[in-house]
Amino acid sequence: MTQVAVVGLGKIGLPLAALYASKGMDVAGCDIDESVVDAVNAGVSPIAGEPGLDDAIAKGHKAGRLRATTDTAAAVAESDVIVMVVRVALDESRAPDFSQLDAAAEAVGRGLRPGALVILETTMPVGATRNHLGAHLRDASGLEEGAFHLVYSPERVQSGRLYHDLETYPKLIGGVDEESGQKAADFYRRVLNAEVRILPDAETAEFTKLAESVYRDVNIALANELAKAADALGVDFATAAQAANSQPFSHLHVPGVGVGGHCIPVYPYFLLETVDQPIIRLARETNDGMAAYALDRLAEALPGGLAGKTVLVLGLAYRGGVREVMLSSALELVAELRARGARAIVHDPLFSDAEIAAYGVEPSPLPPEAPIDAVILQAAHPEYRDLNPATLKGCRVFLDGRGGFDRGRVEAAGMRYIRIGGGSREA
Repeated sequence: MTQVAVVGLGKIGLPLAALYASKGMDVAGCDIDESVVDAVNAGVSPIAGEPGLDDAIAKGHKAGRLRATTDTAAAVAESDVIVMVVRVALDESRAPDFSQLDAAAEAVGRGLRPGALVILETTMPVGATRNHLGAHLRDASGLEEGAFHLVYSPERVQSGRLYHDLETYPKLIGGVDEESGQKAADFYRRVLNAEVRILPDAETAEFTKLAESVYRDVNIALANELAKAADALGVDFATAAQAANSQPFSHLHVPGVGVGGHCIPVYPYFLLETVDQPIIRLARETNDGMAAYALDRLAEALPGGLAGKTVLVLGLAYRGGVREVMLSSALELVAELRARGARAIVHDPLFSDAEIAAYGVEPSPLPPEAPIDAVILQAAHPEYRDLNPATLKGCRVFLDGRGGFDRGRVEAAGMRYIRIGGGSREA
């Protein structure tokens, strides 16, 4: 039986650990959070909202193939395959912050055996698997280069549909050498039904993952820029985009109040760290500026502007249907509203009041108990589809930040409806 250690039991690492256990492997999940470890060892998922995860953990635990530990080195010492899923974030200067990965690499290195296969699924700058992680593992383990196998294989999944994505998208593999890549391919073919594709090297695999994120970021920014142009010209962007997309070479995205999450707002900076590409930088500036642009539109629609007004933000999460706040546009909107002298209150059906308050924002029931001046739909949660705008006492303007709410219901309630790229039809 293959022994696998999964280092980092977050929203991606834990489902992977449960998946490997379901394929008959003996899996040790490693994490520094004792509450996560205790939950897994009780057969309970500490992560909500991932279809299939609760059942997979319960079955893996019952079968004795899935356990968790805070002793990463000990688990690695018993393992043939080590899969690392430890986040690399941005520091205050928007440079890669390797601190969490380096700490994990130190623990992995202390238990690393000759011949073991180490797979990194965390998104990285180009060259970092070989030059950064590889060096840390060699230093911590005392092993020479080539004594263990090292591979970069990017995660390509989304929260809320992880198991679906794992079965659908090709698994990309880039080894620091040919033998490493082949060993990783053999491993993934045992645990995945999707195509396994070997790329020339780790650097190509790293670049591929960054290119995916940059592609999405740039195209979202293009939609946002075109929507701002449509506003200036009095044209409805949604109507124009639908018409343009009837041609197979056009795929215009939906504009909005910003881009959040673990991936798109972060990974373009990994590429910009080593190569200066103006279009990539401009896309980041555009998307990071959409919250301010949306509030410019809202201020124009409210008599007297935003100062002294109360604005309800619907959705703390970075996108609809996902219980995750990482770099959410809601936080940008709240900060910008406060800077303009407005009071911001936030509702999200996926979070308790205490959880919302922990992010430094003021929670609100829905509908709010006191009158408000405006509302911004920031995350298109399914729970908001049936919202009756008439229940929002005092509200004069409804800013649809995701372009999916029923305009007719808003106007029937006597409010002004605004959408990014709505043009003169909203006047």
